[in-house]
Amino acid sequence: MSPVYLAGMGLACVLGDDVPSALAALRRGGVPPTPVTVAEGLQWPVYTLPVPPGDWAQRVQHTVRRVVAQTGEGLDRQGPLFVASSSLDIGAMEHAQQDARLSGDLQDFADIAAAALDWQGPVFTVSTACTSALNAMLAAADMVRAGEAREALVIGAELDNRFTVAGFGAMQLLAPDSARPFGAGRQGLVLGEAVAALRLGSQPARWALLGGANVVDGRNPSGTEASAVRAMCRDTLARSGLQPADIDLIKVQAAGSPVNDAIEAEALRQGVAPLPPLGAPKPANGPTPGGAGAAELALLAGCIEGGAWPSVGYALDETLGIALSDGPPARLRHILLNVVGFGGGHASLVLKDCNAA
Repeated sequence: MSPVYLAGMGLACVLGDDVPSALAALRRGGVPPTPVTVAEGLQWPVYTLPVPPGDWAQRVQHTVRRVVAQTGEGLDRQGPLFVASSSLDIGAMEHAQQDARLSGDLQDFADIAAAALDWQGPVFTVSTACTSALNAMLAAADMVRAGEAREALVIGAELDNRFTVAGFGAMQLLAPDSARPFGAGRQGLVLGEAVAALRLGSQPARWALLGGANVVDGRNPSGTEASAVRAMCRDTLARSGLQPADIDLIKVQAAGSPVNDAIEAEALRQGVAPLPPLGAPKPANGPTPGGAGAAELALLAGCIEGGAWPSVGYALDETLGIALSDGPPARLRHILLNVVGFGGGHASLVLKDCNAA
């Protein structure tokens, strides 16, 4: 497949308002989560974003404009815009005095983001739980690759709302203090908020998006399915024209679930052999459901460019038979980015560093 290039990227997460400030926070050891109250006497830690002034929609637009501005000048606002999110505008509904829409219109959130950018081209909503942003990248890349657009913009966003936190908490999926992906004694997830923007185009740049795949297996709607992990890796490598030995780093899902982490580790050992170094950004900013694919790609690329790396800071579970890298591998050309989400979604793509020897 002909590559599609990353022409620019922007990020706002708990670590900082942009990639440089996020890297600076990583070098300082990260930022702790904030307790978020979901009901009287009940709270969970969340990696939150700072709250700008204004109502919920105004805060969204402020953040979207600021993050998209980081992608560079000359943005083609006539091209396609993909807005990926899991919770969409549920945060606005929580603050409304009267909102009888329940789930509202799926396009409402994308319309808020598009209005912030004065977007003139087609606008698409992608909401496939935690695989939303990665699926948006795959769709946007297909349009650019096919010549249907000169460039496309992908926004992955997961913003403040109590609904998501309460739902994960009710399913007993959240950790009481901190997440320990692949860690000994891991107790669950610590959710995060983030907005990321990825500008995709056909002009050569350092980072190229090669092939990708989305495999859905609903047998375990809230968990990882080993056969689906193997299938997404196999299909992604085939569409990228690569073999397992060509992968130099895997960005793992590794959210801190006692069961899902173990399933993922075993499936990767079976599906990508020899197993390359593994990288996990979630200890630093948490899973950011619908925005995860874009936010983790932006943070990972920024870490490689800027010489920072998320530290683990806890003991790994030796029974999993894997290790997390404490820095980028010396040889780093092809990165396999994996994201697993609710509903059985398993999505993956290959990111190529065109500057690598």
